Amino acid sequence: MKSILQHLKTSKKQNLAVLIDPDKFDLKNASQFIDKVNRSIATHVFVGGSIVEKDVTEALLLAIKPLTNLPIVLFPGDVIQVSEKADAILFLSLVSGRNPEYLIGQQVKAVSKLRNSSLEIIPTGYILVDGKKETATQKVTKTKPLNKLQEIVDTAKATELLGMQLVYLEAGSGAKQEVSNAVISAVKSEINIPLIVGGGIRSKFVIDKAFKAGANLVVIGTAFEDDESFFEEIKK
Repeated sequence: MKSILQHLKTSKKQNLAVLIDPDKFDLKNASQFIDKVNRSIATHVFVGGSIVEKDVTEALLLAIKPLTNLPIVLFPGDVIQVSEKADAILFLSLVSGRNPEYLIGQQVKAVSKLRNSSLEIIPTGYILVDGKKETATQKVTKTKPLNKLQEIVDTAKATELLGMQLVYLEAGSGAKQEVSNAVISAVKSEINIPLIVGGGIRSKFVIDKAFKAGANLVVIGTAFEDDESFFEEIKK
């Protein structure tokens, strides 16, 4: 069985992740929600948020893991969201910012939890791109998003040269403007590792554009939080 990273490196199909924020998710709706995910074109479930209380992530994972065969990937905002109950973790470094706590500090704190872990650990360069709205990530990390094309491209390339295995372009939860096709295309032409794109994506049309521009995996979050009927757009 291929690892999640190996799948992203070799997959010819379009991969779509549904992002669940533990802080906003009602566990009473877990069965109904995951049933919709299973009947959609989603290929992965991401779990994480910028601000999540202790043990909330694990409770969510315990609720949804028996309900789906899709790989569940942690997308943690901090070390308290690390849990063995998932299949993999994006080991994120906020390479668009210069706050050492989110470049390496949180990662060092996570090592004691990950040292003997069965999680697939995927080193990921996380790049905040200006989505025309201040995001929770900005507030928590005290960093600014990037808005210049060449700086975004160079940051993505530096991520690859540092040995990270994924680049994640993020406009932020609830972004007013998604990562543009021009940015996606420019980054994709520069790197040789898989590219994840998320933030502000609210329609199948925009998902398809992101794939056409070069995204290997697109992440949807707020669209479902705001309107679960969005699942109708992405049924299998």
